Amino acid sequence: MPTTRPELAKAIAEVALLRGTFTLRSGRTSRYYLDKYLFSTRPELLRELGEMFAERIALVAGRTPPDRLAGAELGGIPLVTAASLATGIPSVFVRNAKKDYGTARQLEGRLESGERVVFVEDVATTGGQAIEAVRTLRDAGAEVLAVICVIDRQEGARENVESQGLRFEALFTKHDLGIEE
Repeated sequence: MPTTRPELAKAIAEVALLRGTFTLRSGRTSRYYLDKYLFSTRPELLRELGEMFAERIALVAGRTPPDRLAGAELGGIPLVTAASLATGIPSVFVRNAKKDYGTARQLEGRLESGERVVFVEDVATTGGQAIEAVRTLRDAGAEVLAVICVIDRQEGARENVESQGLRFEALFTKHDLGIEE
């Protein structure tokens, strides 16, 4: 089980780094892919990531903890759950689109207008999914404080997220995982 930040970075890279030719959500082609499901389904890694999220959430929120944490379906759900367990802060799940049955909600869980939220992300390339989810949270009346991702591919996510008036934090960068293109 990893005990230090470099050991956790190495463990994530060992299980999740794939080489080949991949098309990313952004439409870009890459010679590597970080399969979030290969690290977010491993309890020993998820536990450590939850603790790292807790530390970073405390840093970005300052003296007043956020009211909620949020994560997007599907990859963000185990991560925001781990962060919620580590912090004791309730979470909400952001669907990619409103469901057309049952409650027909795009946000699952309770979110009140004016609540302060930190959004948890898996792998950030351009930040597109995070920005879409933040828009949904803001439309529901949330004050989104920051986006915190597990891995920043360093391909524009920071700049794009910060251009939305948000703080952007990454637990790791591609360089931390030993990825050089």
